[in-house]
Amino acid sequence: MIKRTIVISQRSYLFHKDQQLHIKMEEDEPTVPIEDIGVLMLESQQCTISQSALSALMANNAVVISCDTTHHPDGIMTPVAGNVLHTGVLKDQFNASMPLRKQLWAQTIKQKILNQAAVLKMLGANGEPIEHWSRKLRSGDPTNLEGRAAAYYWQHVFPPEYAFVREREGLPPNHLLNYGYAIIRAAMARAIVGSGLHPAVGLHHKNQYNPFCLADDLMEPFRPFLDMIVLKICVELGRDTELLPLIKKRLLSVLSVDTWIEEERKPFLLALTSTSASLVRCFSKETRKLSYPVIYAPERV
Repeated sequence: MIKRTIVISQRSYLFHKDQQLHIKMEEDEPTVPIEDIGVLMLESQQCTISQSALSALMANNAVVISCDTTHHPDGIMTPVAGNVLHTGVLKDQFNASMPLRKQLWAQTIKQKILNQAAVLKMLGANGEPIEHWSRKLRSGDPTNLEGRAAAYYWQHVFPPEYAFVREREGLPPNHLLNYGYAIIRAAMARAIVGSGLHPAVGLHHKNQYNPFCLADDLMEPFRPFLDMIVLKICVELGRDTELLPLIKKRLLSVLSVDTWIEEERKPFLLALTSTSASLVRCFSKETRKLSYPVIYAPERV
């Protein structure tokens, strides 16, 4: 079942009744089945949500995203445990060897680079150099081919006149990328918890102040899907377009785009779940291969 993404962008009171999320506004009170919600984004500074609603959302493995006064995501709330085998899965995760983690990180970076190369090819740019680097990746990426590929990718993915530099506080369209990546990160955290894993224990990211290191790891190959949406927005409206509700809706649409993963076409949200479930199998030694979505350049479709 494909879960829904609900955005609260106006003054409202959210409460739980009869397994429905009630959204009480000035002139309306729509309801949404709790079990249908995958992501709830609280964007308005004038919305209030009851504890019973939060508890029901967590029980149904939803993720709640809070936003700051500039309407950018600033917090994520995920369930403590979203899987009946939570303890066993956690044990395997914490006991995973460093060589295995490094191998899985190399797989992650390789698919990210291949997806970036496919995006470049779709634009008519040369993606061969970073495809070549992806074939040279070694366990743990000791030569930082990820960084080299990223520098090349950002130099060529936007028009030369942008002189684009990917920085969180950088010039547009960094603001669009930041917003979209925050959505992917939250959805990835939801999938991770739903698989019984702990989002703070990563493969590569290790910041002690980051509670979502694993989400930051596993989302890497998914980023180019958002990049394509940002590119289209820039072509149509320019790179300086503001984060208006319509633009946010387009960025949120990344969660419903089709992907190709495990030789099947799956919506983005389900692909996230497939990836996290494959990591569980890697940690339990059922397999040594992570499942990631593939972007095919036109000539390879």
